[in-house]
Amino acid sequence: MSGRLFKSTAIVSVNTFLSRVSGLIRDVVFARYFGADAATDAFFIAFKIPNFLRRLFAEGAFAQSFVPVLTEYKTQRPHDDVKHLAQHVTGTLAGILFVVTFLGVVLSPLLVILFAPGYIDDQPKLDLTSQMLQITFPYILFISLTALAGGVLNSYGQFAIPAFTPVLLNVCMVAAAVWISPHMEQPIVGLAWGVFLAGITQMAFQLPFIWKLKLLSWPKWGWRDPGVTKIRTLMIPIIFASSVQQLNLLFDVWVASFLATGSISWLYYADRLVEFPFGVFGVALATVILPSLSARHASADPEKFSHTLDWAMRWVMVIGTPAAVGLIALSGPLIATIFQYGEFGAHDFRMTELALMAYALGLLGFIYVKVLSPGYFARQNTKTPVKIAIKTVGFKMVLTVGFVFSMVQLHYDAPHVGLALATAISAIFNSWLLLHGLRKEGVYRPDKGWWLLILRVGVACGVMVASLYFAYADINQWLQWTAYHRAMHLLMWVAIGGAAYFATLLILRMNFRELLRHND
Repeated sequence: MSGRLFKSTAIVSVNTFLSRVSGLIRDVVFARYFGADAATDAFFIAFKIPNFLRRLFAEGAFAQSFVPVLTEYKTQRPHDDVKHLAQHVTGTLAGILFVVTFLGVVLSPLLVILFAPGYIDDQPKLDLTSQMLQITFPYILFISLTALAGGVLNSYGQFAIPAFTPVLLNVCMVAAAVWISPHMEQPIVGLAWGVFLAGITQMAFQLPFIWKLKLLSWPKWGWRDPGVTKIRTLMIPIIFASSVQQLNLLFDVWVASFLATGSISWLYYADRLVEFPFGVFGVALATVILPSLSARHASADPEKFSHTLDWAMRWVMVIGTPAAVGLIALSGPLIATIFQYGEFGAHDFRMTELALMAYALGLLGFIYVKVLSPGYFARQNTKTPVKIAIKTVGFKMVLTVGFVFSMVQLHYDAPHVGLALATAISAIFNSWLLLHGLRKEGVYRPDKGWWLLILRVGVACGVMVASLYFAYADINQWLQWTAYHRAMHLLMWVAIGGAAYFATLLILRMNFRELLRHND
């Protein structure tokens, strides 16, 4: 079983890697063309608001409720019932989101004030953000339907298409920056149109593959359909949990809107680099194991359910730990190589670097949250994650206020780092609560060998850090190099660090074949 899961994870990871690489290219274009100023802050707010709702409807409550129910239908019922469910779910979701989209466009100025109250006294920034939000808000409708199609494809083992789809967002936004923005009175508005076009493109791209599964039909409103009712019932507590989490993110934007101009952009660029390994591996792994765990639960096989979770957690330890350490060790070279060109100045470089180092401390936590959550949702247990989300949000808000206020009082010139640090620590706290809950319920029982695995990974990371010591010896030299020389040196140091890490694991007799077979 783990061999098939690993193959599926690899497929998703490769496609997600393409997505993340194209995303980095997108962000390089953003940094070079627009830098980190009031206009980019305004765009990132206009992009964040529909993205918050995307996480709520597409990646959050809906996906985590829809996939287990769809898997149950697929496992236990005829194909016509599955098609009936997809038809009514699509119609109901589209109807609700159409209303949400209409209200979001009409009320865009109020939404901007709600999300970024620091803009109230800056009318030009408020107007620009509202204008772009009216363009970007329909993205929530298109991307949620895209996520629905992706959930169907994942349930049928077709992971590659949904994983590749985000590439289209990045392609559209790069095209908008290069070809649409120069023709706009406010160039940054071109990026908003790129978001709008990307939503339509992503949705249309997946439809032929749904048609091949013989599940494409005209949507129907089905609020009282039994399957929709079950999904709706499962969604209620998850919506609450997701809402709490989005309130958490909203709180970060609130705080950042009162900090120095550029803070929102610095946090965005740093977060994007952390999102790279998180998406390539963490999201890919979570995407693959949710249908598998749902099938295990549907077939009443608790032992293999636990084994699947254990298998996933071990791979997180082996891959996620060096990724986090590498982001910290190579933070300066990464920022210099990817962003520090054109309008992105030396001050932007330093502020983004500090935020990246803080965010990277929580990378393992971010990935474990993503991997452990399916352990609840696959069993259609949505209440426990709600309780955990509430505790985590309260904990993070206290940390955020404490860190940022302390940094401001101490006249630290980068208080936005407090936001990133609070996010990282709260992710670790969240993952610990999820793990504790699964063990307490008896759902997850760790297999033997964990302490030896942790020791091996820790020693290997130590060797990797030692091998990367000279990479950051003179960051000014990095800043003087051309883009080509920066890229070549960065690739060299990444290769050196990776080789040192995996060579050490082999010397310590890490058996990767055994890890691959762990769940067989």
